[in-house]
Amino acid sequence: MASDSDSGAIKAMDLLYEFEREPVSDEKLQPGKHFAGIYAGEHVAGTEFVIGALFVAWGATAFDIFVGLLIGNLMAVLTWAFVCAPIAVQTRLTLYWYLRKIAGPVATTIYNILNAVLFCILAGCMITVSASAVRIPFGIRPQTHWYPEDIRFVLVVIGVGAVVVTLAILGFKKLAQFAEVCSPWMFLMFIAGAVVMLPGLAERVLARQIGSLADFWTLANKSIWTGVPPEGNPKIGFWHVAAFAWICNLAMHGGLSDMALLRYAKKTSYGFFSAFGMFLGHYLAWICAGIMGATTALILGKTMGDLDAGEVAWQALGISGIIAVIIAGWTTSNPTLYRAGLAFQAVTPGWPRWLVTLVAGAITTLIACSPFVFTKLLNFVGWYGLLLMPVGAIVVVEHWIFPRLGWTQFWVSRKKLAVSWPALLSWGIAIVVALVLERTGTLHLFFLFLPVWVLTAVLYIILASIAGARDKFEAEAEETGVQSGDSKPAASKAEADYQSGQKSGNGKDIVLWVSGIAAAASLLTCVILPMWVYVTGGGEYLDNLAIFKKMLIWPTLIYFVTGTIWMVKKDRAK
Repeated sequence: MASDSDSGAIKAMDLLYEFEREPVSDEKLQPGKHFAGIYAGEHVAGTEFVIGALFVAWGATAFDIFVGLLIGNLMAVLTWAFVCAPIAVQTRLTLYWYLRKIAGPVATTIYNILNAVLFCILAGCMITVSASAVRIPFGIRPQTHWYPEDIRFVLVVIGVGAVVVTLAILGFKKLAQFAEVCSPWMFLMFIAGAVVMLPGLAERVLARQIGSLADFWTLANKSIWTGVPPEGNPKIGFWHVAAFAWICNLAMHGGLSDMALLRYAKKTSYGFFSAFGMFLGHYLAWICAGIMGATTALILGKTMGDLDAGEVAWQALGISGIIAVIIAGWTTSNPTLYRAGLAFQAVTPGWPRWLVTLVAGAITTLIACSPFVFTKLLNFVGWYGLLLMPVGAIVVVEHWIFPRLGWTQFWVSRKKLAVSWPALLSWGIAIVVALVLERTGTLHLFFLFLPVWVLTAVLYIILASIAGARDKFEAEAEETGVQSGDSKPAASKAEADYQSGQKSGNGKDIVLWVSGIAAAASLLTCVILPMWVYVTGGGEYLDNLAIFKKMLIWPTLIYFVTGTIWMVKKDRAK
């Protein structure tokens, strides 16, 4: 029999309600800064150390990186803004529950299980990346194989996983607040690491310091993005880089999984807040990670494949680098595990979200103990998006195209069908075609998104028309969860509540102002210190770099203490 305290704890957990099976209510809509924070926090992540370094190892050129990433990330932002966000705002539902209306319980169950498992693997990779930093103080060697080589690494993973699971259970708002505090500092750490490593790299390669943009471009092409992969590694070019930047989060935007986050948005335009993640994380952070990775490999005399994120960050930033990788892994795995919990919860209707997330977290932590995803991250990300994306195409067709054709939305639900054969066949055929195209070498994995998306949409339109989507039904008082436009009345009320909170005494709270000023000053110090190392350069470079690594930890600690106080006080004031 459970004790009263156990029962009270369970009841408290049950209060962490996240509108898993119904539209988000008006008063729970969130301001834009939360989305800016959560996208920046999620995509300025520990895996950026891995992906940025892999571009170096795969033989991309500097032009491929700077221009290819610009185009690819822009396409990703536009997909969030014009595909995912409008559907999320109009329905206020998670994809996992909206899909049930469109494809019935069987297809939804298959999708949710696959989705949740893939999210658990991805979140496990983030936990592994965080653990790659925690291992350094314990003298654990880098874990670059498919299996763990040290039991202490497994214990580290379990500890990191416990923190991630706790934050994911707390829900959207806590995730957003955690990301808001972490993301500005994490972004500066990527910049700082690249800035302090450049003088050392220039001295080794150019035998002088960088004096102009032309010097930097020469250095970038000679020693970072050389266009020549190590022997045995595949070669990628401009379009590979651009395509990967677009499909890197394909399951979230094209596959609509980020309906789980954007259903809290006041307006569809909040999809553009994904730019904070794409251009701070998947542009600048990947570039900075490439600089840090190439320099670390040169200094240590190792190949990129022998390095993990923790080692790269340690060489550039010292203890602060370890903290950066840990927190970057957390801020990415938290929302990923949150999505996995919502997906599992859609097929375990009797379980509260916190319990499902706890179980998903246990699975994720177990996966993270074996860093196999870490070694094949780019390919995994490509397949993970491709497997889930066809479902997004089906939802787009039903949500937008069927009404324009005069066909019946939610015809599967209206017919009370358990199985949507058009959805399952469209999805299955699209994946088989993708496998054939990739395995025969007809199309690279990164280029399969558009043809497979179009194929899925066309197949679903044809098969659904045969199966009954064109049938007419008498009007029913059915709650679809679909709203129109940007839900302006809800936005107005939420905005009024927010503005009221902003005026409710923030100016009278001395602690709020002092903590905010101290946090800003700490971030400024994190900018000044690496610039000092870069400018001094020359013969004093190594000594100044060592001083920088020792000093950086102090503004870091001050920032997290004062930044957290500022966030808590500001939230209470509202």
